[in-house]
Amino acid sequence: MRILIQIRPVPDVTLAVMQDPEKQTAADVAGDLPGVELDESYLPVALPKPVPKASDGDPLSMHQAMFFSFEPEVASVLVRGEIGDDDLASRRARLSATNPNIVGIFSDPVLEAMPACPGDAPTGTWQDVSDHLKTKDLQARGMDGADVLIAIVDVGIDADRLAAAGAEIRVAADRSWTPPIAWAPDDIRHGTMCAFGAGIAAPRATLLDVALLRTMRHARNRMEALTSDGIAAFAYLRTVLDSMGDRRALVVSNSWGCYDPAWDFPEGDPGNYSNNLSHPFNIVVSALQSAGADVLFAAGNGGSPCPVSRCKYSERTIVGANSHPDVLSIGGVSTENERVGYSSQGPGRLDTHKPDLCAYTHFLGSEVYGSGSADGGTSTACPVAAGVLAAVRSKFPSGTITPEAMRDVLRGAAYDVTGRGFTYDYGHGIVSVPGLLDRLEVQGLI
Repeated sequence: MRILIQIRPVPDVTLAVMQDPEKQTAADVAGDLPGVELDESYLPVALPKPVPKASDGDPLSMHQAMFFSFEPEVASVLVRGEIGDDDLASRRARLSATNPNIVGIFSDPVLEAMPACPGDAPTGTWQDVSDHLKTKDLQARGMDGADVLIAIVDVGIDADRLAAAGAEIRVAADRSWTPPIAWAPDDIRHGTMCAFGAGIAAPRATLLDVALLRTMRHARNRMEALTSDGIAAFAYLRTVLDSMGDRRALVVSNSWGCYDPAWDFPEGDPGNYSNNLSHPFNIVVSALQSAGADVLFAAGNGGSPCPVSRCKYSERTIVGANSHPDVLSIGGVSTENERVGYSSQGPGRLDTHKPDLCAYTHFLGSEVYGSGSADGGTSTACPVAAGVLAAVRSKFPSGTITPEAMRDVLRGAAYDVTGRGFTYDYGHGIVSVPGLLDRLEVQGLI
């Protein structure tokens, strides 16, 4: 079974990984680990130590305000490897006992995009979505995504196809990211669809093509990576964010997730991903938003009454980072303001109050899947919401409104379609530009 091994080596090794990870190997960091086949193709990744902000905080709990320290004396390093599938618990216990520098051993489950069920005709068009979002009101106030980066973390973006579909948004190839070992893309429609959605509200933003889902097997509608690859991608995004200096405006859109508990350690296991805020990937998500990035995840397509068959969770289908308290988890609604039947419902696994919001999906947009096809799934809803957030960030970088405060503003500004406040179907409601502008005005920001 694939595992992530978190090690705290001597500070000089940790510092070397931070400064030039390409010159370090898994063996440099971990040494000899009996029973483990280290993956030397995976570059070691530095992991910050979460530290409670309160002086009396519980150092063992992630359910509190944190800052994240990369000081070499307290940071750790992640490597990837495989151990035998038989008697995993005892194998892991023996491994920890042989090396006192091992901090934890975690699952490394598969991540994949989950396209919605095909066949249904689009409901409305991207122009209808633009009208519903009142993007002209944003643009009239200079909120169009200018000077903002939107990372589309997916399988890749076809910039020529975007232009052919009428999208104005541009892709910064020189600042994008591809895994060190990746297959050559032959189907990047899913990522291109997501990029199109982000451009509806933020046409002047710059896209980063973070091609995470190229690291494993691929076929039509089968785009995969490992959680360890996600950690590497988010580590790269941290370098991008740091390069922005004081004016940080990075929005990260993720239309993928973990959809099968068989890929994970069991719930309650300290190495579990789906229900565990202390899993390394969930830590790097927290650390990135703490540094000033807005992170959004699709809620998933496992909702009632028509979940996608690929989702193997029978309940609480908003899983792992898609339900993280430090991200916006996005469900999907039609242009008629009705939840699409596959949009995953709460409660979430890491935070019960998920999804946070809903955004528009299943409309005629990029047509990457054929003439007349819908841009669908919460895969589309997530970048549509990301575009709205990016538009606002063109006026208000994270130094003005923190990601945490921005989440509160968006949730409070949402259109409460049910009139009942938060629900597990719609979260706090549908992303609302009028409500958002009203909130910013009340706070004296516009």
